[in-house]
Amino acid sequence: MLNTAGEFSATRLQRLSDRLRTDVDEETIPGAVALIVHDGRLVFFESFGFQNRAQQRRMAPDCIFRIASMTKPITATAALQLLERGEITLADPVARYLPALGAAVVGRDGIDPTSGEPKLILEPVRRAMTIHDLLRHTAGFTYGPFGDTLVHRAYRGANLLDEAQTNAELVDKLAGLPLAFQPGTTFEYGMSTDVLGRIIEVVSGLGLDRYFAEHITGPLGMPDTGFGIKPAAQHRLAEAQAAPAAAPGAGAALPPFDPARATRWCSGGGGLLSTAADYARFCRMLLNRGEVGGVRVLARKTVDWMTSNHLPDGIGFGPLTRELGLAAPLPELGQGYGLGVGVRVSPGLSAVPGSAGDYFWGGATGPYFWVDPQERLIFILMLQEPNAARRARYRSMLRALVYQALD
Repeated sequence: MLNTAGEFSATRLQRLSDRLRTDVDEETIPGAVALIVHDGRLVFFESFGFQNRAQQRRMAPDCIFRIASMTKPITATAALQLLERGEITLADPVARYLPALGAAVVGRDGIDPTSGEPKLILEPVRRAMTIHDLLRHTAGFTYGPFGDTLVHRAYRGANLLDEAQTNAELVDKLAGLPLAFQPGTTFEYGMSTDVLGRIIEVVSGLGLDRYFAEHITGPLGMPDTGFGIKPAAQHRLAEAQAAPAAAPGAGAALPPFDPARATRWCSGGGGLLSTAADYARFCRMLLNRGEVGGVRVLARKTVDWMTSNHLPDGIGFGPLTRELGLAAPLPELGQGYGLGVGVRVSPGLSAVPGSAGDYFWGGATGPYFWVDPQERLIFILMLQEPNAARRARYRSMLRALVYQALD
């Protein structure tokens, strides 16, 4: 569907459609859904290709996608709601709500002088991690699969991404593992938002799924966003396509997802499923500084604060940071990180177009969004793509295709 309302060129928007359609025809991707809202008007909402190429089921605009780390901004929103009610502050130590994490230590690689074998050296933390650290990924946590230090190996050995665990069980596992960095010293993308999800459960007395439904997705009118899929909608799940054996990244695959299974782990860092239209409601709330359709979810000043850079000068960056590509919150890219979202602080420096003040994030399963307050613009791509290089290419390419269509 094309709509020329606003300041978009229908002719140049066609380039976006043509690009995605060509890539479907060439079997680069199975299919996708793309959506643009400009100045409060829906100007582009199209589906491309296949919901499931192997079964030749066509993509529809209401297909449901695993959105992975696009869960994080919603979890951050929930935490900020608790702050607005006076139930937490960002300066609170995490251990106030999760005492098991009060004895955290930091691990670094060393050598056993007797055997000459690698040895994990443990150091006390110099200061307690805070809720602020969790929101901006400076708590010291990492992700086990993305590195091979002894801390990463310990994370993998503890099976921290187990779909059968609860958030409480996850925190108990983390309590027995070292941090990768001293709290407050280093931005390192990791398990922080999952820990934040458990704090939301402890403070609110609700499971994270219920909290989201009662305070965010329900009030905003996001019926297809949750940690599982309702039985009547399970046929709408979008799937990645198998990579040809000779293709770059062949063998990469999304973890299996059974839409009929009971949800046990409500991962605040990456467990949600959603649709383009649902996530657009969430983004409209942010763009409108906390309110959409007469429903206020956050105060306007809270949204301004959330979408500002929270990384101090001189912060270190963990090895996973550069793997975030165009989303990396590096000063040389003119970018930082807010409370659950990446933020652009400079109109230049980045390799992709945008505006100072835009904010964004994506997920390891392929989806991506950004909000540009200067242009009153929201873009959402729903894609199931396990190949990291291809995900990065689409995020870069689609930014250019959207902005070139603006008159």
